[in-house]
Amino acid sequence: MNDFLVIIVRTIILYGVILVVFRLMGKREIGELSVLDLVVFIMMGEMAVIGIEQHKDPILHTIIPIAVLLLIQAGMAYISLKSRKFRSLVDGKASIIIEKGKINEKEMKKHRYNFDDLLMQLRQKDVNNIADVEFAILETSGALSVFKKDNNKKDGSVTIPFIIDGVIQLDGLKESNKSEQWLRRELEARGHKEIENISFCSFQDGRFYVDYIDE
Repeated sequence: MNDFLVIIVRTIILYGVILVVFRLMGKREIGELSVLDLVVFIMMGEMAVIGIEQHKDPILHTIIPIAVLLLIQAGMAYISLKSRKFRSLVDGKASIIIEKGKINEKEMKKHRYNFDDLLMQLRQKDVNNIADVEFAILETSGALSVFKKDNNKKDGSVTIPFIIDGVIQLDGLKESNKSEQWLRRELEARGHKEIENISFCSFQDGRFYVDYIDE
């Protein structure tokens, strides 16, 4: 009977610990599971199960590794916040599956993403006809962002970042058929001379959006 009581108490304690850990990790981890998040969550779950089953071992032998995982996750999240390269390395990049109404089969094969997956996710977005889609972007979380065709516009468009955290995004410029010289010239003409102080910049529908890094 004593063993059962210990197991119940340890289950309650570990439940509370993991609940607190998940809250400390933030809402992003709960709502959007990246590969890193999934690995951490699986490891924590396994540790909790072992901690409950091996009830004769000190409970700290389970809590300490969970705390270490929390520190690792917090450290990785901080580095990801500061470095887009690291963020891309860990989480990957979003992929354009449909661009201007045309399906990118090469990108689908790269991510082992088939037409059944595409049609299923389009249905989840209440899109019954693939011909109505202008852009479809497969996010790093696996979710599909869908932009329907707008008959009132000649061209559909999505936000392509030109500057993130003070760094010019050459791939974004290339995708938009723009050059770095053009970007610098246009921003300077609008009074944005210090690019390293710009948090986010995009050019969409003929207009710039510029946001500066918070002081």
